[in-house]
Amino acid sequence: MTQVFEPVEELAREVILFLPNLIAAIIILIIGWILGRVLGRIVSEVLDRLGVDDALRKTSAGQHIERSGTNISRLFDLIVRWFIYLIAILTAVSVLQIPALTAAVAAIVAYIPNIVAFIIILVAGFILIDWLMDFLQSMGETQQIQGFGLITLLLRAFLYFIVAILALQQLLLDLTIIYAFVVPVAWGVGIGIGAAIAIIIGFGLKDRAPEMMDRLMGRMRRE
Repeated sequence: MTQVFEPVEELAREVILFLPNLIAAIIILIIGWILGRVLGRIVSEVLDRLGVDDALRKTSAGQHIERSGTNISRLFDLIVRWFIYLIAILTAVSVLQIPALTAAVAAIVAYIPNIVAFIIILVAGFILIDWLMDFLQSMGETQQIQGFGLITLLLRAFLYFIVAILALQQLLLDLTIIYAFVVPVAWGVGIGIGAAIAIIIGFGLKDRAPEMMDRLMGRMRRE
């Protein structure tokens, strides 16, 4: 009879010993959930007050993000939330003293900064590219330079590609094939596009250069 109850008693003893750890883990998860929501909302409100979303709506990258049903403020809200959630999960798992699960969650948490860097580089790079290309395109339209719209479109695509490569590096992906085959071609295309822009601008502004210089000198005299 004793042999029958010994395994049950041992199991009950282990459950009782494990119960405080389980309660502590649950409390940690609840605190992490609350803290993640609060900090995520704070980050979202700060970005919203800084006018980040309004500035992004003026760029094509921001318009694409808006079409996806989210915005930058909401995106960083989710990133902050899940970063706090994962830290809470890692802490809770550590309290439970399950080595395999602790290692898995720790690896996920350690990868979060790479994802954040990927998003920041991608978004910031696209915004800067859009600003520069919109400026060049408006200048070409003002000066009525033929073929300048197509050139800026190709240059925009090329710069998007470069920024995407730089962003993907943050995810620790193996980009050896891209570097070996695509990057040299892309740089060649980029140099060709840059030279074409210089030539088009040079020929397009050749006849207008005296007029532009007169305007510039006139402004300098007035100042």
